[in-house]
Amino acid sequence: MTYASLTPEQAECFERDGFLAIRGLVTPDEIAEIREAFMQQAADGPVPGLSDTPRGSSANDPLSRYPRMMHPHKHADKAVGRLAMRYMLDPRFRPILADLFGEEPLACQSMFYFKPPGARGQDLHQDNFYLRVKPGTCMAAWIAVDDADAGNGGMMCVPQTAMLDIACPEQADPALFFTTEHVEPPPGLEPQMMQLKAGDVLFFNGSVIHGSTPNTSADRFRRSLIFHYVPASTAEISHWYEALSFDGARQDIAINMDGGPCGTTQALPAGPH
Repeated sequence: MTYASLTPEQAECFERDGFLAIRGLVTPDEIAEIREAFMQQAADGPVPGLSDTPRGSSANDPLSRYPRMMHPHKHADKAVGRLAMRYMLDPRFRPILADLFGEEPLACQSMFYFKPPGARGQDLHQDNFYLRVKPGTCMAAWIAVDDADAGNGGMMCVPQTAMLDIACPEQADPALFFTTEHVEPPPGLEPQMMQLKAGDVLFFNGSVIHGSTPNTSADRFRRSLIFHYVPASTAEISHWYEALSFDGARQDIAINMDGGPCGTTQALPAGPH
């Protein structure tokens, strides 16, 4: 089967903004499957070795009950692991990512965010601060598992930041954000709230400044299934990541050993969105 690549209008949008939402790429039945699988996995609380409870969270923090799940595709013994691997290597993503990279994509990370009502957001940041891809940068495919907007802590992207260098972050406000990094947008550039419906997929590269607001709704989750990809020409990547081709073959990529923009080794896995 042949899957669609980008239209000229979509390519122009990505070239201009550094991000692109493709509407309805994942079907309602597939979204229901994803939502049910991850909610069932979380039914008894955090899962050892899979769930990543934020540092400094308290017992009444919603993210203590529903922390994000990191690299579920590596847990083939679990239903969410097999599902994450299947969607991470979904053939619908391959031609889109190939157009965005200009070359063959490789998959290197999966994540699931629950973001229940009352959860803190994630401050503005750049993904390649964590993945440390060289040369070039990474690409995210952010699947909205619920409608995501300002009311339930939706995604924000800052247009025209795709070509920026990776910055050394400032300190984030722990009352509003569960992560510690904040990247200030350049003067005159403001975050744009992305209005996403369940099944929409937001693609953006590793230099784009982006983040999310707290979920201030009373009863709306803002769940998302997120994958990261790198171009086939990648020579180095952080030691937290292992690359796979879309055929499932493991790729041999050297570990990036430089100090990063802060002059020290980055010791954290990617934590976007």
